Amino acid sequence: MARAQKLKVYRTVAGFNDAYVAATSQKAALEAWGSERDLFARGIAELVTDPALTAEPLASPGVVVKHSRGTTAEQIKAMPSPEQRTAGRDVTGRPEASKQPQKPKSALKPKPSSAKLEAAEAALKTVAADYGGRMKALADREAKLARERRELEEQHRADVGAAEAAVEAERQRYDAGMRQWRKAKSDT
Repeated sequence: MARAQKLKVYRTVAGFNDAYVAATSQKAALEAWGSERDLFARGIAELVTDPALTAEPLASPGVVVKHSRGTTAEQIKAMPSPEQRTAGRDVTGRPEASKQPQKPKSALKPKPSSAKLEAAEAALKTVAADYGGRMKALADREAKLARERRELEEQHRADVGAAEAAVEAERQRYDAGMRQWRKAKSDT
């Protein structure tokens, strides 16, 4: 019979709250919190053994239980004043370790030029406009050729009709002439 793994309670910081979860392992706790990073290795999460803090998470394993870390007033009071927050920090926001001379900051790189991007975008617009113009000219030529084709076909039908009528008239005249010739030949 498989033995159920023992649940442990883990805690991490979630804003102004502590997030507790009862899980079988640190990995399971990280999954319950939805964290992709190892909060335990960073010192942000820990194992909780205080029975008063573990009772509620153990009652619902795998569910994240949040507890506020004091009232809003207590949290605001605990915040350092704006002067204290910036007094002991350098420009990067890290606390100064000592009053050692700072290394000269490297000059910021200049903002990249957008000239090449703008030139490439302009070239793209030119290519698109050229294609559009050439396609319109081609469509106009195709329409003109279609009109010429219709006119040629109509002219051809008229010419064929006239030629066929001429052939029929000549055939009738020839046939009439042949009949007269045969009649004259047979009379002689």
